[in-house]
Amino acid sequence: MIRSLYDMTLHASASRYALWVLALVAFLESSVFPIPPDVLLIPMVIARPRQAWLFAAIATAASVAGGLLGYWIGAGLFESVGRPVLEFYGKDAYFAEFSARYNEWGAWAVLMAGVTPFPFKVITILSGSTGLSLPIFIMASIIARAARFFLVAALLWKFGPPVRGFIERRLGLLTIIFFVLLFGSFFLVKFI
Repeated sequence: MIRSLYDMTLHASASRYALWVLALVAFLESSVFPIPPDVLLIPMVIARPRQAWLFAAIATAASVAGGLLGYWIGAGLFESVGRPVLEFYGKDAYFAEFSARYNEWGAWAVLMAGVTPFPFKVITILSGSTGLSLPIFIMASIIARAARFFLVAALLWKFGPPVRGFIERRLGLLTIIFFVLLFGSFFLVKFI
């Protein structure tokens, strides 16, 4: 099923409705869809490098809007489904403690998930269910998603198809480097 969704999404990148499909996939991926918008963004930028920034902007805006849907899902379904389950098992106090810890570091979680291959939808829904500050959630989402999509667009615009293979082969290493830089920066700001 995932493979057929992937193939269908890739095929859509060549259609005349590619911008709309990119926006739809970016929107849905932030809340429910399993295929990341990069699957469309990469071939679109390779095919039309002059429009790389437009593609990245569309993916960013739609992804942040979809993140708001994920946030709403977390906030709305938690009260009707999640809380009663936690109360039934006597774990509602644990969730309050988890929420406080998550909200203390929530902006970082949104930033990390927004830039990495970690499913962004998990963080958007979790942010809504824990009541992470909506302005913080929105700002972290904009920064993270713009960084991700504009970086991909910039690399493809500058280096073209060879960078696609590089990113796909070394995604794990690039993610580790990103986290080291992110946490190193946080450490410097907080403790120095």
